[in-house]
Amino acid sequence: MNKLPRLIGRRLLQFLPIVVFATFVVFGLLQLVPGDPALSLAGDYATTQHLAEIRHEYGFDQPLIVQYGIWLWHAAQGNLGLSLFSSEPVTQLIRDRLPNTILIALYALIVASAIGIPLGVLAATRSGSKLDSFVTASASLGVALPSFWLAMILALQFSLYRHWFPTTGAAPFFSDPLGALSHATLPALSLAVAVIATLARQVRSDLLEVLNQQYMRTLRAKGLSSGAILWKHGLRNVSATLLTLVGLQVNRLFSGAVVIEAVFAIPGVGSLVSYSAINKDFPVVQGVVLVLVLIVISVNLAVDVITALLDPRVAAA
Repeated sequence: MNKLPRLIGRRLLQFLPIVVFATFVVFGLLQLVPGDPALSLAGDYATTQHLAEIRHEYGFDQPLIVQYGIWLWHAAQGNLGLSLFSSEPVTQLIRDRLPNTILIALYALIVASAIGIPLGVLAATRSGSKLDSFVTASASLGVALPSFWLAMILALQFSLYRHWFPTTGAAPFFSDPLGALSHATLPALSLAVAVIATLARQVRSDLLEVLNQQYMRTLRAKGLSSGAILWKHGLRNVSATLLTLVGLQVNRLFSGAVVIEAVFAIPGVGSLVSYSAINKDFPVVQGVVLVLVLIVISVNLAVDVITALLDPRVAAA
């Protein structure tokens, strides 16, 4: 237990270069987006002098590394700047939209874990059966299905035709939890299908490998029940790997939210970053990327800590 703080400190030091690298790459790629933000701010009939003044005011006339350094220094102090087009603080824009994206991602992760893990366990304990073949085939199909296509099918069937769920928009969770969950159900299901397939397939593979170990056959020979072997030995041995896999799905869910939010017209950070990237609103894109990277890092850190608690050898490594 006393090695846990050292593990956390070591992970934080490892994550710091990731934050710098990810934000710098995005900062550089934004420079390749066609269009001139100074021209967008000044209008089509702006004079050359006016454009030069705007570029100087916002630092667009500085070298890329200098612009990035200035942004990074301000971001380290909690200042993500102002939107170039709305003049609103970037932190406020993200704060208004981030809860909608987190709700969809968390909803999808809960649904995927509640379905995918039991399916993987059932397939592993009934290896070679029709159920195993069905789960394996369904998992392959689930991974192959594009989330945006599935989102459009779900919206068409359950929103436009049957009117079971809202077609677009979002609701604040704390003031209207049922409305928020209703708006988030179809987007979450669209994202969850691929994660369900991934979890089911991986849990089946890992658990099957553990159940076929020699010591498992010894436990059966000693008369230990199948249920006790599964819960006390099988799932316990794959729990750390499973936890890591679940944590990795957070990346997929947040990246998939960009497309899903566009399909359902959800005011989340996914739609915010896509709109801002098209319009070269650098501060907004950089702010969203920074926040999402920090969320992913926080989830990975939490996974590492929980894994270390489950297996003290991880903290000692």
